[in-house]
Amino acid sequence: MAEKRDYYEVLEVSKTASTEEIKRSYRRLARQHHPDVNPGDKEAEERFKEITEAYEVLSDPEKRAMYDRFGHSAVNGTPGGGYGGFTVDFGDFGGFGDIFDMFFGGGTGSRYATRERTGPERGADLRYDIDLTLEEVSTGVERKIKLTRLETCDVCNGSGAAPGSQPETCPTCHGTGQVRQQQQTFLGTQIRITTCPRCGGEGRIITNPCNECGGRGRVRRTSERTVTIPAGVEDGMRVRVPNEGEAGLRGGPPGDLYIITHVKPHEIFERRGNDIWSETTITFPQAALGTVVKVRTLTGTEDLRIAEGTQHGEIYTLRGMGLPDLRGRGKGDLNVVVKVQTPTRLSEEEKNLLRQFAELRGETIEEQEGKGFFERVKDALGGR
Repeated sequence: MAEKRDYYEVLEVSKTASTEEIKRSYRRLARQHHPDVNPGDKEAEERFKEITEAYEVLSDPEKRAMYDRFGHSAVNGTPGGGYGGFTVDFGDFGGFGDIFDMFFGGGTGSRYATRERTGPERGADLRYDIDLTLEEVSTGVERKIKLTRLETCDVCNGSGAAPGSQPETCPTCHGTGQVRQQQQTFLGTQIRITTCPRCGGEGRIITNPCNECGGRGRVRRTSERTVTIPAGVEDGMRVRVPNEGEAGLRGGPPGDLYIITHVKPHEIFERRGNDIWSETTITFPQAALGTVVKVRTLTGTEDLRIAEGTQHGEIYTLRGMGLPDLRGRGKGDLNVVVKVQTPTRLSEEEKNLLRQFAELRGETIEEQEGKGFFERVKDALGGR
């Protein structure tokens, strides 16, 4: 599947373009690529769909703000018909639809007929970003979050009408949300279908609106919710919380809430899939003779047995002490990289002991006592 192009690029406008500039550019491009102007041209038809999809988002202030912040993922799957979840609705575009209805006709069978909005409509999805520590990832966590969203009005139960009253069927469109007009042109009788001007395509009118929501059926509220983040999530992962998005319209279902996880860097551990990595530093005698050291884990500390003769950079693995698999396939490992520390600023007694150690092993030590730094460098370069 081809990658979606940037909507601003599709409409040939800048990201700071005004609503009027976006509308003008859309009209120009739609005239150019409309399928009725280019009969049989599949490329023009796909281009027209792409242009219309971009306009549907950028002409709506809320959708445009979401798109500017989160890109295509914030607006893809918007409920409705048509291309990519979007619907072509010429009746809302300032008369542009009238031009094509007049010359190319319309009617209920048209692929580009005005959308009816009289049925239930699903609420919008919401996004919430959450920061997690690696320790929280290892166990899973419950978090209380505050959400500001549109919720169903408690007073009118989402109808938009004041208690004791009901929305009425629009007398102009008789509940269809559309009006049909017939007119004679030089091409013959043409039928034009547009959004009902009285109800705005809703199919109903509210003569006595609810005082709480102003007839909209929804009110914006901030509420607290507890969400569960499962163990083993990764940075940037989406956790879906069903039905915690915004309330639907006209009895439609609510949207979903998507939690985006951000795992903070750890001061000790590095994550590689379900495995975690750390380092521990030991002395030369400990590496040579072996020892037991305490190493930190995600849940506390653990004794790590260092074998005698351990080399610098050697890796010890503690099985099952990593992160849990999100799909329940066990746990990763904790891998500890051993760093052998070379002692500095030795006392004379310590030096003598090391000389004796070297002598026992038949090793020759060429010490450069009494020479400064630059002299030692000169010796290393062969006296040059």
